Amino acid sequence: MTIPTGTTSIPLTNPQKWQAFWVCVSVAGITILDVSKVNVALPSMESALGAGATELQLIVSGYILAFGLFLVPMGRLGDQRSRRLLFVVGLTLFTLTSLVCALAPNVPVLLVGRLLQGAAAGIQMPQVIGLIQQLFQGPERGRAFGLFGAVIGVSTAFGPTLGGLLIAMGGPDDGWRWIFWMNVPLGAAALAMAIWVLPATRKASRKPLQLDPLGLVLFTLAVVSFMAPFVFTTGSPDDPPERWWMLVGFVLFAGLFVVWERRYESRGRAPLIPLSLFSIVSFRNGTIIQSTYFTAAPAMFLLLTLYLQKGPELSALHAGMVIIGFALVSAAFSWIGGNLVSRYGRRIVVIGLAVLLVSVGGLVACALWVPDEAVGWAMAGVMVLGGAGGGLVISPNQTLQLADIPVKQGGLAGSVGQLGQRIGAAVGAAIGLALFYATIYRENGTASHSVVYQDAFAYGMIAVALFIAIAFVFALLDLGERRRATRAGG
Repeated sequence: MTIPTGTTSIPLTNPQKWQAFWVCVSVAGITILDVSKVNVALPSMESALGAGATELQLIVSGYILAFGLFLVPMGRLGDQRSRRLLFVVGLTLFTLTSLVCALAPNVPVLLVGRLLQGAAAGIQMPQVIGLIQQLFQGPERGRAFGLFGAVIGVSTAFGPTLGGLLIAMGGPDDGWRWIFWMNVPLGAAALAMAIWVLPATRKASRKPLQLDPLGLVLFTLAVVSFMAPFVFTTGSPDDPPERWWMLVGFVLFAGLFVVWERRYESRGRAPLIPLSLFSIVSFRNGTIIQSTYFTAAPAMFLLLTLYLQKGPELSALHAGMVIIGFALVSAAFSWIGGNLVSRYGRRIVVIGLAVLLVSVGGLVACALWVPDEAVGWAMAGVMVLGGAGGGLVISPNQTLQLADIPVKQGGLAGSVGQLGQRIGAAVGAAIGLALFYATIYRENGTASHSVVYQDAFAYGMIAVALFIAIAFVFALLDLGERRRATRAGG
């Protein structure tokens, strides 16, 4: 087995490939954990640091915003130069910024640490996707992405449980710090392994870097102007309505970005995002499905842990434990889906999204009609079903999305998909939280404590169901396009 890297080729045995793979996906899991495990710590941060609703929103969404901004340029840079070097740089910065967050004496320092931590995650994550693209081909790639999806699924779903456990161990005042302290030894160990086992992928090229600086500026302005209104949406009546005018800036900057990228590419230069990628049907549809799924799933976990802590008043640990079934079953079905996708294709994703929609309805039914003393157990059962659905979405869709992408663009294409995930996660969390807290503000004093939080959870989950339904529609459309293409080719 050899990895093509420009004009050089690096021989790797099969065990070496899988060693490199496990280092990459382990670090990806740590990175994704920091999105979901912080969710359960928000009440602890609120009481320990006096953080307000907007600051809590920034602690979650600020990380995701910085994460998303760095994905595409770092994916481009990794494709042109050394994925290994950027992986090591990103992991080093992630470990150091986790230390900053753990030691933060106040909210401003914590916010700065989270933004820098997100940037570090955005440096390393595209290299994971690019390396997997280089290491594996054919059905073996499907199995690799199946395992990758399992790790991402477990990290996303198991994060609240792990966060709750650390808060229980560290106490209500300092338990949230343990969430960041955990990253320091794990990051150091992963860094040593990465330096030891990752293959050198530096291209033997004297060509100058092509990063499209104006495209990068326009891209950054477009992403920030799109995400900022959602980041500053808390559901409070005091949210400034003027924030939505920033979406006008998004339309302007996005339009300029598209025009510039086309012009830049027509001159024979490498644009930041080759728009021709979106002419590949499998990539375009897969990216839309991936983005809308990740708009829904993290918001579902966030709303669930908030409701269980605020409504039935479960501890952070017990609220997180409700999601364990989802994490374990999702991991198993990601592996199953990754192995079956080469045979059954998009049908697996359609089935997974349908199952997930049913589980969302089940969670709302539990909140509305199951007594508080039993609601945690009932929701845990529903989350097992949801895990099966989620596992059949993540890794099969990733495999289908990148199936027709050239290896030399693997890092960039993967980072575009990851960008969709990060933007989706930020938007989904903001919309879900806004509906949750807006319901509380509206109904507070007009209904019992239990009813207020039941309604808040139900309204927030409407947004979750809507985004899963959008992903389901696009999965059906993609399935139809594939069937028509098969008939035309046959």
